[in-house]
Amino acid sequence: MEYNTTREKLILPEYGRNVQNMISHAMEIKDRSERNSAAQAIIEVMGQLNPHLRDVDDYRPKLWTHLFVMSDFQLDVDSPYEIPNQEVLSEKPDLMIYPKGRIKYGHYGKYTEKILGDANEVSDPEAKKALKMSMANFMKMQYLTHNNNAVENNVIAENIKELSNNELVLDNPDELTNTNQILRTIGQNKKNTRTNNNYKSKKKRYKR
Repeated sequence: MEYNTTREKLILPEYGRNVQNMISHAMEIKDRSERNSAAQAIIEVMGQLNPHLRDVDDYRPKLWTHLFVMSDFQLDVDSPYEIPNQEVLSEKPDLMIYPKGRIKYGHYGKYTEKILGDANEVSDPEAKKALKMSMANFMKMQYLTHNNNAVENNVIAENIKELSNNELVLDNPDELTNTNQILRTIGQNKKNTRTNNNYKSKKKRYKR
């Protein structure tokens, strides 16, 4: 089992680890068009997690700013707004009110279920399509991360349909990212985390 204390520190913890993982997944996408679609879907997710920001004048630009911050400005996508300057940016979002209650599938997490439960609020067809594919691939990655074995795409299709109350239906589940590719990404992320932790441990010892 992987504990939060052994994971890499979240850049903006108010959004939760699931959104951070979605951004990491988007950064792995080679096709720029697909990467842009994934970014748009993540923005929709972030907006649903922070409904209080909708009352702010620069609501959408703020979400895009947070997206780039959480990617450490490494996510290469076409933003509809000016990309913020990393050196001068120091703003953090308001604290979120965390939802309570039991979750049905622990490996997906509470925020995944909340995002899918609010899918009916996404009215734009293209945004809903991007959200559907991004969330389905993310759910597949979460399933494989916690179970360390194969998963049928039909299982993911059934789960996302159920949790979204029939709002997100995969027409062709086989379009999901290949299982072996996801497992390689998971393995690389774990390797990077171990490397970062070892580096930080050595750095602390040298400072003593």
